[in-house]
Parts: sequence; C-alpha cells; structure tokens
Amino acid sequence: MSVANSWEDNVRKIVPYTPGEQPKEKNVIKLNTNENPYPPSPRVKAVTEGFDCGKMRLYPDPDSTPLVSAIAGRYNLKPSQVFVGVGSDDVLSIAFLTFFNSEKPVLFPDITYSFYDVWADVYRIPYIQKPLTEDFRINPDDYKTENGGIIIPNPNAPTGCQESLEMIEDMVKSNPNSVVIIDEAYIDFGAESALRLTEKYENLLIVQTFSKSRSLAGMRIGYAMGNEKLIKYMNDVKFSINSYTMTPITQLCGAEAVRDEEYFQSTVKKIVDTREYSKTKLKELGFTFTDSKSNFIFARHKTKPASEIFSALKERKIFVRYWNKPRISNYLRITVGTPEEMDALFAALEEILK
Repeated sequence: MSVANSWEDNVRKIVPYTPGEQPKEKNVIKLNTNENPYPPSPRVKAVTEGFDCGKMRLYPDPDSTPLVSAIAGRYNLKPSQVFVGVGSDDVLSIAFLTFFNSEKPVLFPDITYSFYDVWADVYRIPYIQKPLTEDFRINPDDYKTENGGIIIPNPNAPTGCQESLEMIEDMVKSNPNSVVIIDEAYIDFGAESALRLTEKYENLLIVQTFSKSRSLAGMRIGYAMGNEKLIKYMNDVKFSINSYTMTPITQLCGAEAVRDEEYFQSTVKKIVDTREYSKTKLKELGFTFTDSKSNFIFARHKTKPASEIFSALKERKIFVRYWNKPRISNYLRITVGTPEEMDALFAALEEILK
C-alpha cells in the first residue's frame, strides 16, 4: 500500500448492522420494523405540550432520575437496580462492553438479532453462534460449555419463539462465572419475563425497551434490570463514555409512559388480538409460521418464494422484512399493524398468490 493510503491500515473495518427500510414515500403500510401501530400514552403527549423548552439549554440529569424511579416503581425494584440508555441497542452495547471482557467466546444463536455479532466485532469480542434447532428453538446443552458470556433474546427475533423460564434458569444456573443477558424486547406480547430470577442470580441481566409495547421507538429508551453490582458496573462504563445521553423531555415522557399502566395494557391487548387473528388469516392463505409471542409473525408460504412475495408487496407499498440468509431466506417477518393495515395486507396477498 502506498504511503498516501497507509492510514487505512489502522481503521477498524466492520460490516454494519442493516436496519429495516424506512420508506420516504407517503401512503405506505409499514410492517417491517416492529414498531407499535398505536400512538404513545396521552400522558406522553401532555408532557411534550407542557415542556419548558428553556430547559433545553441545560444539561440533562445524568442519572435520568425521573425515568429510573418510574421503572423501579413499576417493577418493584430499587433505582440502583435499573440502568437506562438511548434505546435497548445502546443498553446492549454498553452491556457487551462491560461484561464480555475475556478471551473466551460469547455465545448466542445463529438466527437472532443481527446486531449481536456487529457489537462483538466492534469491541473485538470473540463469539460463537450456536445453531437453533430445525424448529428454531434453542438447544440449552449448547450453552453449557466454557464461555465469556451469553446473550439470547426471549422471544427470539426474527422467529418470535419463546423459551421457557425453566430453560433460562437452567442456563443461568449452569453459567455462574458468566453474565447471562436476556434481551426481552418483545416480552410484553405474551411471553414470561425472567426478571424475577434476578433475585436468585447475580449474573443475570434483563434488557427491555420502550420501542415496541410503549410506542416510543422515536424517543429511543431502553433499560436493563439486575442486581445493584451489575448496574453499577454498567453505569461506570456509561459515565466513562458520555454522561448526558438522554434528554430531559425523553426522561419525563418515558416516566409517564411507564405510569400509564391502563393504556399500556390496552394497547398490548389490541396487538395480541390482531396477531392471533392474523395467524388465522395467514393459515388460510397457505402460510406456516412459528407460534409467535411477539408483535410480529415469522412466516413462509407453502408454494410461493418469500423473495417474490416481498417484492410484490413492496410494489403495492406494503413493506415487510426479508433476509436473504441461510435457513431463513424463505421467510418473511410481518409486523402486526392495526386491523385495517393487516386486512390490506391480506387482500394484497390474496391477489399475489392467485
């Protein structure tokens, strides 16, 4: 390499995470990024309308006290057991940097949230991807080996499959020398949280988000829950990078979203009801799918290739998620929208599948 280009020798070269497409055109039915189709709590709107913009000249509370206190109250925890970040992606990134700090490989599934291997590459963390079974389930025996940490989503993405609390406890119990992270981004749509296990196991960290069930993807709020020692370690790393990560208005909006339990429960119920209705309609159209416990359905058609369905839907301004990857190249991940959006999807599918 010439001297002029030698600086590139020291560049950290990473294959980045590819997010779902954010269409710029109007009148699109967007079922590709697992956003909530309903607006956030009216109490969030009240915060935005009453916020004193003059406060934006000041740095925000680095401890995010209003939000941390609200989350702790909702889950019956101490504030010192709660960590907040700019979306669960930020929280997970800090967790990788904090806890996966050995020469042993971190373990996670081969079909899972595709940011995990990106973070591992960015932070130069060795990792091994353990293959899911043919029906997209985790084989717990794969995680009973020497490792530098474990992370699994429950329910998994993009499959939507839920693993039992008994299996998760066995995994945590079998790895006392590693931090086990359970990524519960979709937990509110019908799965059982492993949060109560944090009372028994100090090496267990639970990560959740406001992006799905609380309709605040645009505000970027994520949080982790665990024993005080884990949370302190994460805050030490966070405050070594950037103390002021969450704006004052975001902290207040998040706190009000947590407090509005009635609205939260009603919105989640709407999505779950629409998901179950959508399973029936997809089955009638010749699709098979995993038993999703999330706000999306991971489906394939018995005769029509997923790539063709994906393209035909996009032509009709209906966006779903497709990956041209091994083992899942014939599946589509379909976010659960409103009943009206799903009916438009089914009408389009009927036309495409004729």
